[in-house]
This record gives sequence, structure tokens and C-alpha cells, in this order.
Amino acid sequence: MKIEHIAMYVNDLEDAKEFFVKYLNGKANDGYHNKNTNFRSYFISFDDGARLEIMKKPEMADDKKSLARTGFIHVAFSVGSKEAVDSLTARMKFDGYEIISGPRTTGDGYYESCIIGIEGNQIEITV
Repeated sequence: MKIEHIAMYVNDLEDAKEFFVKYLNGKANDGYHNKNTNFRSYFISFDDGARLEIMKKPEMADDKKSLARTGFIHVAFSVGSKEAVDSLTARMKFDGYEIISGPRTTGDGYYESCIIGIEGNQIEITV
């Protein structure tokens, strides 16, 4: 068994698509639009076969995204090396994203950094 994809609702679908394409080498499909409900989505595919569906519909709750809450808390992306973690973290910091930890080696042995990425969602960058 494998996870087929993970989905997230966003307010700005185009901005979210560009984030995952620009920083994490995702490849977006042409998108989907249901004209009856005005639901829109993109599937973002990554080199290893993982997929993320980003979605938007007219009426959504946009609750505060506390980092200490129940439910899904972050999405982790492996970039292949410590140098790549350092480089991408520096690039995102330069572009104005908040770095909330790292780059560092965690107590359980991961080399990672965590940023507040698109629309307040936490993204982990790891080897």
C-alpha cells in the first residue's frame, strides 16, 4: 500500500502552484475546473512519484494554523543533501519566507529546516 496523494485547500491556487513548482521542483498538470461548483485544483507531481493536490472552492474556512495542533502539521520534502537543504533554506529566507528552525541536525538524526511556506503552512526541507 502507498499514499496516492495528499490534498490541501488554498486561497490563492496560482500562487500555491508556483510555490511548489519554483522551490520544490514540482510539475503541475493543466488543472481542473468544475464550472457548476467553481471548484478548481491542480495536481503537483514530484520526481519520486509523490503527488500533492492543491484545491480551491468559493467558500472555505481559513482558521489560524497553530504549529502545535492536532492533525497534519507539515509536509516534508527531501532535497538530497545537506548542501541542498542549506541552499534552499537560504533562498526561501531571501525571498521572505519565515525560517522557524534550522538548518540543523535533530535529536532523531534528521538534517532539516522548517519554514512557514505558502499560506502559513509548515514545510520541512530535509536530506
